[in-house]
Amino acid sequence: MAEQSSGSGATPWLAFIVGGLVVVAAIIGFMMYSGQSLVPDRSVDVKIEAPQIPDAPKLPDAPLPKPQ
Repeated sequence: MAEQSSGSGATPWLAFIVGGLVVVAAIIGFMMYSGQSLVPDRSVDVKIEAPQIPDAPKLPDAPLPKPQ
């Protein structure tokens, strides 16, 4: 009786993983070479102008103590 040698079952998975890593490396290399970035520019310029409020009314002068 002849035995069938089917090889290792891990070889197709290893080829799939290595192929995926090659594709990811190619995409990252293209993005870096073309000057594009995966992270958007996060610089924000916020300018808020508060409304002008009127001056507070002047308080009355404090009463002077009576001379003794």
